[in-house]
Amino acid sequence: MIKEKFKFRFALLDNLLSSQSEVLLGADISSSSVKMVELTSVGKLYRIERYVIEPLPADAVVDGNLANLEAVTEALKRGWKRMGARVKNLALALPSTAVITKKIIVTAGLREDELEMQVETEANQHIPFPLDEVNLDFQVLGPLAGSNEDVEVLIAASRREKVEDRIAAVEGAGLKAVVVDVEQFATQTAFELIDVHLPNQGKDQLIAVVDIGAAMTTINVIRNRQSVYLREQPFGGNALTHDIRQHFGLSADEAEVAKRNGGLPRNYESDVLRPFMESVATEVARALQFFFTSTQFTQVHHLFLAGGCAAIPGLDVLVAEHTQITTGIANPFANMALSSKIRPRHLASDAPSLVVACGLAMRRFDS
Repeated sequence: MIKEKFKFRFALLDNLLSSQSEVLLGADISSSSVKMVELTSVGKLYRIERYVIEPLPADAVVDGNLANLEAVTEALKRGWKRMGARVKNLALALPSTAVITKKIIVTAGLREDELEMQVETEANQHIPFPLDEVNLDFQVLGPLAGSNEDVEVLIAASRREKVEDRIAAVEGAGLKAVVVDVEQFATQTAFELIDVHLPNQGKDQLIAVVDIGAAMTTINVIRNRQSVYLREQPFGGNALTHDIRQHFGLSADEAEVAKRNGGLPRNYESDVLRPFMESVATEVARALQFFFTSTQFTQVHHLFLAGGCAAIPGLDVLVAEHTQITTGIANPFANMALSSKIRPRHLASDAPSLVVACGLAMRRFDS
């Protein structure tokens, strides 16, 4: 009975389902697109072999839910074909808001069945759904600080349909879901390629990763590669698309294409883009102020922008001015080898929106 509840596990902070020999594509299903990344290793370094960003219809993914399963399936199918990959095994992620996480303390040295029983008991107390309606997973994090007798365990649970919808979309595209992760953890995994270049490799420093997506902005504050704060707020690139529509009398599709490919009138930058950038910088500053007032922390040492909007030229400078925090663009590929299929300038522009997909692709190399 217990084993059935743990039959399909998430990949938490370590890889639970795949092995080093198993090749995986990282597949991030967001509200605006499907993003897939394939990595290989060259000695101790990664190499990006190929990637793709396949747009989704506006109503395909709403609030993290697959509202149009067929559209997502078709986007996965098109993206995989356009990517030119042979690998069909995918690592996916659920939105952090779709997953309940809880750290618990248990006695060290428990057998697997004893630990599962303890996790089930704790989950019954903290998860507001019947356990037969959720996918449940746990990961032993390590010894409890100051104790030789106890260990910390991270529990993660999501409504079963959240997982099953994504698996159905993948299988409908002729692919296979091997790992289901959480976006928050995938971001932290990818960020291990970035924080090594910070002073003292970012040790004991607070690093804010601000992911500005199409519909949602996520603020994830990391310390020593663990999240200490996570918050989402409804603001993103869709606001810019809306402003373009209003200002230039375009349809939603026309505005989205114009935003991505250019060709807008000369006053676009001054009348539309610059005010949007100011709004982004203001939202980020407000989000950080909320972080300071709702936690014991009073400082963020570094800030990195991720998501599609992060590539807007000059946005990092504007955010730095509003927050008074050193701000950079998240690019986990900056020191990777590139295959001949990768165009460096295109990758540099796309990199901030590929952070989650990159972290998922790295699951192949977990021990």
